[in-house]
Amino acid sequence: MNKKNTLILSFLTLLILGIVSMSNTGIYSSENEFYKTFKEKYNIYALPKPTKDLFFCNERVPLENPDIWERYDKELLKNAYWQSSTLLLQKRAAKYFPIIEEVLAKNNVPDDFKYLALIESGLENVTSPAGAKGFWQILKTTGREFGLEINKEVDERYHIEKSTQIACDFLNKSYKKFDSWTMAAASYNMGRAGLARQVKRQKENSYYDLILNQETSRYLFRIIAVKQIMEKPEKHGFNLVENDYYNYIPSNEIVVDTTVNNLADFANLYQINYKILKLHNPWLREAYLPNKSRKKYTIKIPQKGYYFFNHSNNSDSIN
Repeated sequence: MNKKNTLILSFLTLLILGIVSMSNTGIYSSENEFYKTFKEKYNIYALPKPTKDLFFCNERVPLENPDIWERYDKELLKNAYWQSSTLLLQKRAAKYFPIIEEVLAKNNVPDDFKYLALIESGLENVTSPAGAKGFWQILKTTGREFGLEINKEVDERYHIEKSTQIACDFLNKSYKKFDSWTMAAASYNMGRAGLARQVKRQKENSYYDLILNQETSRYLFRIIAVKQIMEKPEKHGFNLVENDYYNYIPSNEIVVDTTVNNLADFANLYQINYKILKLHNPWLREAYLPNKSRKKYTIKIPQKGYYFFNHSNNSDSIN
């Protein structure tokens, strides 16, 4: 055994002996003042069963059924006690929900569906293992089917208003088929065809009476649980003040119908930089925008007074 290993072994031996010694002297006993204080402050409690009916899109959740209560309780506990993640969802929702709510209302889609986007992506432009992208996790085939432009330079699945519109189109079509917003939400996860097959096979047309795959079986309950936490954060242990929430930065819209060879130069024309341009227009996927067809693109330019940065041509430039 070399000298280094000998020193490590000696240290570990002393550490173990110290722990045993402290345990024997009562430092780690239940009577210790520190332990009692810790126990008083860090108890974990189950969340009470709701005393009032819960609804998703004005459709009642049958919590009186034991399996339904257990499935809802599971998602409520997971999201209430995964504090850092759920706290971030609340902060981020304040930034993007107003935009999503407006598009949902325009399409007569219930407001509760904003929570579907929240659990799909956390309101981040993420990519799933299956290749679904954006806030609404839209697959390439689905996006193109509903009219989104998706190519190397432009991917409108990252466009918040356009992707929300596609989600509304899908949900309205599903509602027309199933006559239930709950089923429409389930179809968003597993597809209309797959859900229809299970309805036919099981001879049931309610989400709560169907056996579905594990992900879809949890899907609605996670939406409903997050909705309850977001609507009553303090009741579930979350305490935020107005300054804690993230804010959406207002923008001006610039219509472009020609090729933009260099988006960094384009950004500088409006006294912002490339990074800020991409943050507000994540659907722009390259450093340029080809446009041989003279299509009209609307590019968002944040209003002045929100960003401070070192411009390449003027280190004191402020936007």
